[in-house]
Amino acid sequence: MKTAFLLLAALVASAPTSHAWAQTYPTRPVRLIAPFPPGGGTDLLSRIIAVPMSESLGQTVVVDNRPGAGGAIGAEITARATPDGHTLILVSSSYCATSAYQKIPYDPVKDIQPIILIGTTGLVVSVHPQVAATSIKALIAQAKANPGKLNYASVGTGSVAHLGFELFKQMSGANIVHVPYKGGGPALTAVIAGEVQATLISLVPTIPHVRAGRLRPLGITTAKRSALLPDVPSISETVPGFEVTHWYGMWGPKGIPKPIITRWNRGVAKVLLTDAMKRQMQGEGLETAAGPPEEFLKYVSRDVAKWRKVIKAAGIK
Repeated sequence: MKTAFLLLAALVASAPTSHAWAQTYPTRPVRLIAPFPPGGGTDLLSRIIAVPMSESLGQTVVVDNRPGAGGAIGAEITARATPDGHTLILVSSSYCATSAYQKIPYDPVKDIQPIILIGTTGLVVSVHPQVAATSIKALIAQAKANPGKLNYASVGTGSVAHLGFELFKQMSGANIVHVPYKGGGPALTAVIAGEVQATLISLVPTIPHVRAGRLRPLGITTAKRSALLPDVPSISETVPGFEVTHWYGMWGPKGIPKPIITRWNRGVAKVLLTDAMKRQMQGEGLETAAGPPEEFLKYVSRDVAKWRKVIKAAGIK
């Protein structure tokens, strides 16, 4: 018995601690999943963050686009991954909307490991330049006069773009038909090409098309106007009480050792808080967050509950 205890003690003493593990981490390239196609907000931010984090970690951070099901495919891959810090995901607030909409094999709040809230922004209702409506009020009037004749593109069924627009329809009485795409890039391309008339997409990928005249912005979902689009009113100015905050954040599978979580949180925060990155994010309509994992968890918990209420109230199935 004494020999067995001595052997066990020796094994425990020789086993690497989580701190030592974190010091040797990563032992291979890190996969950062972007759950939407190239061209959308999650893809753009993933690539911006991957380069400096590769340098910081001493291993390549590979952006892996896994689109489909409003981001649920990439989220499930991440949730099921080994919790060793080598598979992470960068999501938008669509993660909460999709999780509330679909039946998923894990708890969207309790079964993930939040890492960092990257930033917050608004969604923009924008239309093809040939659409007659030049304001949210005019869009509502056009939709009511021609029920079911206008279409809007989302980044996928159950996404925040989908449920956000459905909330807009509920509160305004506008009848506009939903057409789902596999991401922000394809959805914006569809509106620009005239396949659909409108969309509700983040400021991040929308602004370049607005500045180029390819899209006409009608309203923003935040309570206040954006400094980047000061002439574009808040939707709440026409539809009182309407508000949707869009955000971006990172998480990994539940069980990642705390030292690795801390390393990623501090590493990404350092990238976000540089003057150059702040200017870039502000130029794309993002307000930098860079807080602790607990801050991100509050956003996730709040939004999952919010969209579940919207889905129930609307009878969306």
